[in-house]
Amino acid sequence: MKHNKPLFFGTLIIAVLGVIALSAPLISPYDPTAINQANLLMPPSGRHLLGTDGLGRDILSRMIYGARISLSIGIIAVGIAILVGVFFGSIAGFYGGIADSIIMRFVDIMFCFPAFFLILTVVAILEPSIYNIMAIIGLTSWMGTARLIRAEILSLKEREFIQAEVALGVSHARIIIRHLIPNAIGPVLVSGILGIAGAILLESGLSFLGLGVQPPTPSWGNILIEAKSTLGVAWWITLFPGLAILVTVLGFNLIGEGLKKKIGR
Repeated sequence: MKHNKPLFFGTLIIAVLGVIALSAPLISPYDPTAINQANLLMPPSGRHLLGTDGLGRDILSRMIYGARISLSIGIIAVGIAILVGVFFGSIAGFYGGIADSIIMRFVDIMFCFPAFFLILTVVAILEPSIYNIMAIIGLTSWMGTARLIRAEILSLKEREFIQAEVALGVSHARIIIRHLIPNAIGPVLVSGILGIAGAILLESGLSFLGLGVQPPTPSWGNILIEAKSTLGVAWWITLFPGLAILVTVLGFNLIGEGLKKKIGR
């Protein structure tokens, strides 16, 4: 990392945020859902470092717990997308023919739908919850991974070591899992890291529209929507969640750029 500044600074940002999220019960100064009518819309001060919201809840505490939710949704949603994309992409790339045509045409159809409006439709039908948001974002974001892994496997399966495995009668599942996927996963990991940033932005947008994480559970997106009605008198409620989203997305983008530079893609 000494010679890869984007990777260094991105990892540093995300590591700090990860420590904050994991230690939320230890470092949070207040209960993030505790309502205090005596402290409505207090500006940042020594008592409340980031101020309070319209219900008297401490913004810093809600931000700390919100980091847990936002990071968890981003990482798990992208994990689901990678698993689904690698599964379909490896089958399409290795077997080719009809399987490849069917899978890739389905990928093309999925790409035709505007992702955000597709997610909005599904979330509106289902009950908004953390788990539904994770699953929906993951299951609507796997197509790019499928294309990446397919392209890598199409190239790798012509290599001598794969041809030798086939000639020795090694099962297709073993070839795909033990040899092809590990050698093709580099670009997928870069795409996945960048995808986490996108998933966090998407969750924030859904929460801002009231279709994401539901109150009183704090996430950076629903902190922003709660600030909408007090924007003119309580700037701090909007500023700090917005900065948190900005810094987090920047951190993951820096890691992605650093990894891309590292593997030369």
